[in-house]
Amino acid sequence: MDTHDFLNKIGIIKSENNLQDSPKRFPDGAQYRFEVPGIQKPGALEGLLEAIDEYEVMVHRVTQTKGIMLLTDQEILDMADLAHDAQMELFLSVGPRAPYDTSASAKTKEGARIGYRLRGYDNLTYAIEDVKRAVDLGVRGIVVYDEGLLWVLSKMREEGELPTNVHFKVSAHCGHGNPASAKLLEMIGANSFNPVRDLQIAMLEALRNSVDISLDIHTENPKSSGGFIRHYEAPEIIRKACPVYLKTGGSVAAYHGYDTTRKEAGERARQVLLVQSMVNRFYPEAVISKKGASEMAIPDNI
Repeated sequence: MDTHDFLNKIGIIKSENNLQDSPKRFPDGAQYRFEVPGIQKPGALEGLLEAIDEYEVMVHRVTQTKGIMLLTDQEILDMADLAHDAQMELFLSVGPRAPYDTSASAKTKEGARIGYRLRGYDNLTYAIEDVKRAVDLGVRGIVVYDEGLLWVLSKMREEGELPTNVHFKVSAHCGHGNPASAKLLEMIGANSFNPVRDLQIAMLEALRNSVDISLDIHTENPKSSGGFIRHYEAPEIIRKACPVYLKTGGSVAAYHGYDTTRKEAGERARQVLLVQSMVNRFYPEAVISKKGASEMAIPDNI
């Protein structure tokens, strides 16, 4: 069988020369939402929420990227309460990962290719305990960096060990960027997938053709991951890859895991305003989700 025919048979569809608009949508019928990354602590989240009101923009999700293990119980509870009151998703990142481990390899140029994946049985259990702690404190969104961990967490959700409304988001640091990888992640339990940051729009469309879960697309990046800004592409990203989270505000940070200040969180909200302005100008009919859509991973009150 021809390779293209076989890929088509298993759901990996090659785009035509003229890219097609995506017919897929979020469950509420919307095409796009906004995600602000790097909100590491309650103070930064408070600053972001204040700036969102000032700029009159909608942010549907915030992500903390340093790790659950680096937050106190009270900090998690405070962030969960703030997000719940704002009807916003809160995603916390799994703490144990290779660079936090005793691995010397992860800190070398070649060893860094293992990314943030887990090493050994014990680190897998530590990661699961990190997730269970956040979930027990009301968090319903988890960022994962390891495909094996994703599979285990999905099994736990299926069997009632984790609540059914917990969502798993695969980080860009897993390094996935092709439609077969996207399909695999969806099959093993991902609710949301952040591909590598620099995919062209045709590449994003190929991912969208293969999966139904939302794609989380960087509209900008810190210098440590390329520093590129693609605000003008946001309308076309929505057209070809929706449903999408436009991941915005990264250029404010110096690097991944950067500890955003309260003031800098406001700058991230300003970046959302800039992207929203581009969408309003070049694709005004695009549909954005309203606050608090029913299937969102908004923290539970405990």
